[in-house]
Amino acid sequence: MTLGSTPLRPTVWWAHISSANDRLVRLLNEEELARNTRFRLQTDRDRHLLGRALARTALAERTGVPASEVAFELRCRSCEDKARTGADGGDPSPHGKPVPVGPATGWEISISHSGEWVVLAMAEGVPVGVDVERVSEARDLDGLAAYTLAESEARAWRALPEDDRSEAFFGYWARKEALLKATGLGLSGGLRRVSVTPPSDRARLVAWEGGGAPGTAWLTDLERDPGYRSALAVLTDRPVEPTVHPAERTAALLRG
Repeated sequence: MTLGSTPLRPTVWWAHISSANDRLVRLLNEEELARNTRFRLQTDRDRHLLGRALARTALAERTGVPASEVAFELRCRSCEDKARTGADGGDPSPHGKPVPVGPATGWEISISHSGEWVVLAMAEGVPVGVDVERVSEARDLDGLAAYTLAESEARAWRALPEDDRSEAFFGYWARKEALLKATGLGLSGGLRRVSVTPPSDRARLVAWEGGGAPGTAWLTDLERDPGYRSALAVLTDRPVEPTVHPAERTAALLRG
């Protein structure tokens, strides 16, 4: 087996917000703690706390260092691109994708949360992106679709029975955002620029308009409860065999 065909094995951790508790607060640094306290709703505080605590704990397990030694830098690729080209408009405040530094340098992570679920994806040496979306009956689904879907996607979506459109829409969204997060662009990269296969088909990147396109990308859906859509993206041309840990395993990891 050649190196190029050796499977990559990213890890996905699912966490239910019931695993959030005050004991995890000690894993947040001052900046993260300050941000956590600014959330108005307890559920938002719980999701943020759980995502950062899980990322530190999982990376600590992999690197063999205490969780307190795991650190992150926030990096926004859009702002970095603007700085390189001399363009104005970059946000000077810390924001963007969390990138492990210090003992965890070389690892890549992505965190997402929606409804009752938080999900972490991590891999060594390759960019990853993960997204979870709770399917909801949006008041203006047609308007959201116009903002989110490329023309070919919109045509396929409008051809669906009306009762199937909400779930399909969030399936498109999860796949697109996972890819955008893997590149480091996030939603600022523009959802309509990214085209993926319909949610009823095997997940695959179809087209990418404009700059920032990954050279290669592996994409798959992740299983979650009914009423949720989720996707994982890895920027590689190698086979990918993810390990997915259920909420029970994650709760045990967080308990130490």
